[in-house]
Amino acid sequence: MEVTTIKTLGELKQSGYASRSIKVELRENLIAHLKNKTTPFTGVIGYENTVLPELERAILSMHNINLLGLRGQAKTRIARAMVNLLDPFIPVVSGSEINDDPLQPISTFAIDLIAEMGDKTPISWLAREDRFFEKLATPDVSVSDLIGDIDPIKAANLKLSYADPRVLHFGMIPRANRCIFVINELPDLQARIQVSLFNILQEGDIQIRGFKLRLPIDIQCVFTANPEDYTNRGSIVTPLKDRIGSQILTHYPKDIETAKKITAQESGQQILPIKVPELARDLLEQISFEARESDYIDAKSGVSARMSITAFQNLMSTAERRLLLSDEEITTIRLSDFTGIYPAITGKVELVYEGEQEGADFVAQHLLESAIKTLFDARFPKIKKLEKKDAEGPYDPLLLWFFESEGFELLEDFSDSMYRDQLDRIAPLTALLNEYAPGVDKETNYFLKELVLWGLVANNKLSKHSFSNGTEFKDLYGSYINGL
Repeated sequence: MEVTTIKTLGELKQSGYASRSIKVELRENLIAHLKNKTTPFTGVIGYENTVLPELERAILSMHNINLLGLRGQAKTRIARAMVNLLDPFIPVVSGSEINDDPLQPISTFAIDLIAEMGDKTPISWLAREDRFFEKLATPDVSVSDLIGDIDPIKAANLKLSYADPRVLHFGMIPRANRCIFVINELPDLQARIQVSLFNILQEGDIQIRGFKLRLPIDIQCVFTANPEDYTNRGSIVTPLKDRIGSQILTHYPKDIETAKKITAQESGQQILPIKVPELARDLLEQISFEARESDYIDAKSGVSARMSITAFQNLMSTAERRLLLSDEEITTIRLSDFTGIYPAITGKVELVYEGEQEGADFVAQHLLESAIKTLFDARFPKIKKLEKKDAEGPYDPLLLWFFESEGFELLEDFSDSMYRDQLDRIAPLTALLNEYAPGVDKETNYFLKELVLWGLVANNKLSKHSFSNGTEFKDLYGSYINGL
């Protein structure tokens, strides 16, 4: 018999159904996953050897959990993925506000109904998707919102006194009985409201307006929070922290490859006739890595993974706009397209005093140039600050070409063929790539050519001037002399 076809308490008893708490349910279903070498946490990337093992240990220990980390570290996604560890359906007493277990009812309504109807008590089935409750902690959240309060309208309609427990209106936590309940940004919850959670976490019961309720609420609590040394809006009170079984620290991606997988998964970009060199993806992620180490950006605030995601979307849109204006059918991401991602950076980073003095646009440009320099130094001969006067370097022919020319422009509205022809004009640049980056595909080759030019600018070997429709590269000293 399919469980969802069972409609009465008597049928449920005959089916052999056994009640179990939600923590036991999560634990036993996780054990099944571990034995089968599968994971319920699909879509969570980069935590396979760090956060997820700790989370699994917490679930096996049947703990309430606090996920502590900076913004954009998938804390809410992890909490929502725990739903995959729940049973597909569980039985509840029909009409119960708090998902009463038919075999272990706790509310006055369910107890009275079963006493009256016995085995004919109607039951319904609650799907796992409906067993997830989430609340964003804000300063205006009250005890009534979370726990409950007396409902005068219900008392009037039922003609009951306020001393009758049937006049109670249950808050979010009782309504999340036998469910996963998540409070995001826990430090934002006022201290006096956090105190109301003590009994729920320790004894599993609630009290409303002096009513001597001892509802053994069956709930899996998950909290998310930023580190306390960052948030200036409040903190988690010590007795509450003491009642949370496991505190798990999240983190940002530890390497470029992991970051690229996250961006690819989350960007949700539609299929476009735009080729993206792998090096362009590396550069995009390197910007976030540079931002997390930048002296202009508040490290305590963090740099969310959402910055890379929105920056990638902007990057694709920059190329798409060029494609639409040029009436071409296909194009490739260029390094100069990265100037279009500045709006995705400026709104995602929290600047310290020095950054505020320089301005958000300067910081965004600085991060891009720092990322370019990192990739340039990793792929081409390093440029030393101090060199012998007559020593020949690998970049001398290229620098001489710029010294003898009047400048070199790359315009945004160049078609792909014009863009490539323009770069192919620089013969020493082609020779340099033939020596240090042989065998790369055509798209990567032209991206590398532009990377060399930007890299020489970052190392103070060439000058770069951006204008409304493109970029101009010039010999550094020639530009200086002309400026004089």
